[in-house]
Amino acid sequence: MLTAIKLATAYLIFALIATVANIGAQDAVIRLHDGTFSLWLSIITGTGVGLVVKYILDKRYIFRFHPCNALHDGHVFLRYTLMGLVTTLVFWGFEVTFHYLFASREMRYLGAVIGLSIGYLMKYHLDKRYVFRLNPAP
Repeated sequence: MLTAIKLATAYLIFALIATVANIGAQDAVIRLHDGTFSLWLSIITGTGVGLVVKYILDKRYIFRFHPCNALHDGHVFLRYTLMGLVTTLVFWGFEVTFHYLFASREMRYLGAVIGLSIGYLMKYHLDKRYVFRLNPAP
């Protein structure tokens, strides 16, 4: 039971780190480009940054996954990314909804944090079952 608590705590901390990286990247993009498509440019950039940060942390510390080579790691990252598509839609849905409902950057980021929290919970179960359970090299 203690191992499960440690794992959940580590996953929560890594989700927070990835969330901060995501929101930080979004905020940087908005500050640099506050024009046409800035909302979507910031969301896509933040999602990419958060994805890479979370993959590195999950692979190493949560699932203790060691790829055989760079190609194998690429295949696993692709599966990780594909599992994240559904959870990304949840995250984006909350963020965009809060953006249009409340029309403020702070509320948009709150929507993002809520969406990311729900998405990360879903993603853990998808990754455990479909990404890191399948360890053989391609």
